[in-house]
Amino acid sequence: MEDSEMDAELLVLRLTRGGYTPEWQRVHTAAGFTQRLDPSLDIIFSDYRLPGFSGLEALRLLKASGLDVPFIIVSGSVEEADLAAAMRAGAADFLPKDRLGRLGEVVAKALERRRPPPPA
Repeated sequence: MEDSEMDAELLVLRLTRGGYTPEWQRVHTAAGFTQRLDPSLDIIFSDYRLPGFSGLEALRLLKASGLDVPFIIVSGSVEEADLAAAMRAGAADFLPKDRLGRLGEVVAKALERRRPPPPA
């Protein structure tokens, strides 16, 4: 979920530099987000503020779908109360856009939490 094509491409570049080979699609509306929800997704990144839509609304749509996909908020500015609400609603993490150098470790942590524990 990103309204800026340039910001989305920067995120993909950072993922690639972090050793990932992303297959991605940028959406920026509720309809586009809902249409793209699929069990094959490994992770969802979302800006917090988009015109007419928000990361918190996207997170609620994800949870309502029943899918278990890590949801990471990547945003330039988020009020502390909004961030707390997103984390309570189930966001896996938050990363400021000016700290994308940490993207690889944030993704690894979110994917690790998603994996089932090894058999005993």
